[in-house]
Amino acid sequence: MRNPLSKTIIEIKPSGIRKYFDIVSEMNDPDVISLGVGEPDFETPWHIRDEGIYSLEKGRTFYTANAGLLELREEICNYLKRRFELNYDAKHEVLVTVGGSEAIDIALRAMIDPGDEVIIPQPSYVSYEPCAVLAGGKPVIIELKHENQFRLTAQELEEAITDKTKVLILPFPNNPTGAVMERKDLEAIAAVIEKHDLFVLSDEIYSELCYTDKHVSIANIPGMWERTILINGFSKSYAMTGWRLGYACGPKEIVEQMYKIHQFCIMCAPTTSQYAAIDALKNGDADVQMMRESYNQRRRYLVNAFQEMGLECFEPFGAFYIFPCIKQFGMTSDEFATRLLHEEKLAIVPGNAFGDSGEGFLRISYAYSLEKLKIAIGRLKNFVEKLNKEQNR
Repeated sequence: MRNPLSKTIIEIKPSGIRKYFDIVSEMNDPDVISLGVGEPDFETPWHIRDEGIYSLEKGRTFYTANAGLLELREEICNYLKRRFELNYDAKHEVLVTVGGSEAIDIALRAMIDPGDEVIIPQPSYVSYEPCAVLAGGKPVIIELKHENQFRLTAQELEEAITDKTKVLILPFPNNPTGAVMERKDLEAIAAVIEKHDLFVLSDEIYSELCYTDKHVSIANIPGMWERTILINGFSKSYAMTGWRLGYACGPKEIVEQMYKIHQFCIMCAPTTSQYAAIDALKNGDADVQMMRESYNQRRRYLVNAFQEMGLECFEPFGAFYIFPCIKQFGMTSDEFATRLLHEEKLAIVPGNAFGDSGEGFLRISYAYSLEKLKIAIGRLKNFVEKLNKEQNR
């Protein structure tokens, strides 16, 4: 029988994150604590849920415009102007998508021709590389360095560029490291981007989860707006992961082509979710602030806990992940995570799930209650002490 499968899809590896979720699920042990999920532990705020419920009660169950409800697109523009001083035209420069993940996929498909190179800094979110491949592009990986707090430098970018480079993916605030790019960092790489006439896919899904300075979008840097597709959504900021709603903003000529792919493959984002998102943008600032303050408390607790147990870790300033280094134990990330799970019943994600440069690190999510984190850190401390004793024998 003829092989029915695409060679491209066969060669793409499944998500390394899911491996540990599957192991935990198969263990079926209620004592296992998982710090592996990048999902807020907060429920969607009631006023947002109420608006979704009301939309159903009013029978608003039909398709919306392919690009999304105009009122929602207008509120997205109002929000981006109010929070980040970004200006977009709701009718031509905003597209509502099924989560940020769809936006990443169709942005790359709209911009990439076969053989074009896509620069991807890693460690980073697991979907960038396969989406680039599925778009016909060639991923070019920049391995971000611990000593640079996993920020992308202008020199690293310059060294990765060839005459085939077209798109840079900019994944900040970063999953899994929690790294952020400050304005001076963005200005430095913007000069390189303009020099080589590149385009940027800027994934800013964690833009509201910055704990020191306010998030700066690369689209704010002079000369970058017209080169940037901004990706954002409602999953992280508003605890709306299951509502599956995101958006992309950018120059009309790019968004129009993304619109065509979205139109044929998706039709439109979920109607109920769109009505709920309008309320989130209008009335959700206090909710975002409350969640950010809670995450920040957890972040500070973990940074201090790692210092006390002697586990090397730079301080993350964004998202809700921390990325401790475990190279001192002479184990791979997989070995450490596997032993930790079976010996202490604590599940975390090995850093190499996010690229080879994540080897020797762990991703720990603090999208969990402080009480749960304290129990988990107690188990991790026990394991670290056990490893230290093994090394000193």
